[in-house]
This record gives sequence, C-alpha cells and structure tokens, in this order.
Amino acid sequence: MHSRRPSVPKDAVHHPLFARFYVRFSVTADDRAGIAAHRAELLSGLSGRVIEIGAGNGLNFAHYPGAVSEVVAIEPERLLRRHAVRAALRADVPVDVVPGAAEALPVKSEAFDAAVLSLTLCSVRSVPRALAEITRVLRPGGELRFFEHGRAEGRVLARTQRALDRTVWPLLFGGCHTARDPLAALVRAGFVVETYRRLNVPPKGPRLPSSPCVLGTAVRPGTADTDVPG
Repeated sequence: MHSRRPSVPKDAVHHPLFARFYVRFSVTADDRAGIAAHRAELLSGLSGRVIEIGAGNGLNFAHYPGAVSEVVAIEPERLLRRHAVRAALRADVPVDVVPGAAEALPVKSEAFDAAVLSLTLCSVRSVPRALAEITRVLRPGGELRFFEHGRAEGRVLARTQRALDRTVWPLLFGGCHTARDPLAALVRAGFVVETYRRLNVPPKGPRLPSSPCVLGTAVRPGTADTDVPG
C-alpha cells in the first residue's frame, strides 16, 4: 500500500526572470557547450513509458528514441512549461507536459518504465522527497537516467560552490545549488547506480561552479507485486 501523494500548488515554482534567461541560454548551451550530445546519450536506448521530472523548456524531447511509447513531462515553472508544450508538438514521440513538483508527482505509483532527471536535482526543494517520489512512480526494476551537475572533486572549486550556494547562486539561477552530490543522494534513496561518468560542461575553458557533471543510469531495485515464483 502506497501512501498518498502530498499536494502542492500547480505553480509551486515561479522564477519568471530566470525562466526567460534560461530559455535563451539553454539553446545556446546545447549547441556551444555540447549539452545536446549529452541529452542524446542520456536518453539513448529508452523504451516504454517514461516520466521526465523538471523538463524545462523541453530540449530533451527531440532526443527520445522511437521505442518510447509516451513521455509524461513534469515542469513546475509556468513560462518554461509553455515552451515545453511547444517543443512537445514537434517531438517524434507522444509527450504530455504536466504541471507539478518533483516532491509530489501527479501520477500513479509504479506507472513508468523509466524516469529522467536532467539538470533537475540541483534546484528541487528536497532531494530526498523528490527521489522518494521517483521510486514510487517507477515500476520495480525501472531505470532512472540522470544528467546532473553537482559537487566538484577539487577542493578549491568545491569550497567556492558551497560559498555560492549559501549566498547568491540560488537567487540568481532559479534555486540552483551547485554543491549537491547526486550520486550520493541516489545511493541514499535506495537506487542501484549501474553506470556513470563524470564530465565538465563546457568541456574546455575555465571551470564554472556548474561545470562538474555526472551522467549515468540507476535502477529501482525490487520485483513487481505480480511476480509469482515458478
């Protein structure tokens, strides 16, 4: 028996100035910083029913493979959601853009074969609650694909990240926190991290607080309730 989802307002996240900046910046970053290639790698080989949490302006939609039967894309920010709806109309797979927050996903339990986190965990209000919700909506054995930026391995940059997170960075960048550790959070939430690789965005040039990233696949452990021993 699953507990009831907590309810949140449809527009629980509202960052209109950042959203307008992000709509322009993200398209440029996809081309010039190589993020489009990372999106393609992130989504390669997916199939079945997929939930994407924090879809932003929908830049992932063009990269979903044809084996995906449906994408339910959750986006809490109103302006970004409008852009995501437009991107969904151009996608090669069915995409339904839905308002909602990561900590209270407006979908049924164990309804998805895979979940996608793409530059999302940095800005959710509660990482443990968001990952608990993803666990709830994934079927047992379902995949979690993640592409997140987070804590740097070098001491100097990591110290800079922590200082910025306590001061101006979340205010300027829509609640983003650069020093979170997505891999550790996934393990704490009970996911089995199968593969991952660390990378920097952009790959060349000065390292920004948001440059250190990790891209990989994790699995929700367990077996389906309908499984019967042979």
